[in-house]
Order: sequence, then C-alpha cells, then structure tokens
Amino acid sequence: MKKQPVLITDAARSQNDQFRSRQIRYVSMMSVRAACLILGAVLISFRPPWLGLWLVLCAAGMVFLPWAAVLIANDRPAKSKAERAASALEREQQQQAALAQQPVDEVEYLTIDGEHWTEPERHPR
Repeated sequence: MKKQPVLITDAARSQNDQFRSRQIRYVSMMSVRAACLILGAVLISFRPPWLGLWLVLCAAGMVFLPWAAVLIANDRPAKSKAERAASALEREQQQQAALAQQPVDEVEYLTIDGEHWTEPERHPR
C-alpha cells in the first residue's frame, strides 16, 4: 500500500489538481446522464410496473445533470480565511495609495451658505 505524503504546508492545491478534479466530477456526472438515457430505453422495452415514474426520474436526471455538471465543473474551491484577509488587506493598501497620490489642492468641498438661501418658486395651480 502506497503511503500519502504528510502535508507540511497550508498552501492551496495547485491549479492543475483543481482542474483535474473538476474534470473528473464533470465526466462522472455526464456518465450518470448517459446511464439515465440507456436506463430509460431499457425500461421502455421491458415495461416494468410504474413505468411513468421511472421515465420521469430518468428524464429529470437527463435534464438536471448537465446543468449541475457545468455549475460544479466551473466552481473553484472557496477561499480560505487567510486568502480573504490577504485580498482585503491588498485592496485597502491600493485605496490608501490612490488617496495618497491625489493632491490635496484638487479636492473640492461643497460649502452651503445659509444667508443666500432662496425660497423655492411657487407654481400657480
């Protein structure tokens, strides 16, 4: 029996490993879809009890599985807490750098003067 190596890092799986596992899930789900098609054809020829129910289940599998297979195959693993914290820190540093580059003289402030306030026009009805 081959022993698995001990994990000594918190690094995420490589992109190739993730892609390969998604490919395997996609192919397995589409194989189940093909099995539903073949099972439906076999059921029609043997005419078992509750044929309608079996055909509806096979049809639901043939319709639902491609949709689910594409969603699952395109999904990547969730980010870890450390990855989310690192990306949030990076966004904050970028925002601070952008604010530091903007000269103070170019900032326009809105001033509201209460003495020059005009009454709104009244429209006759």
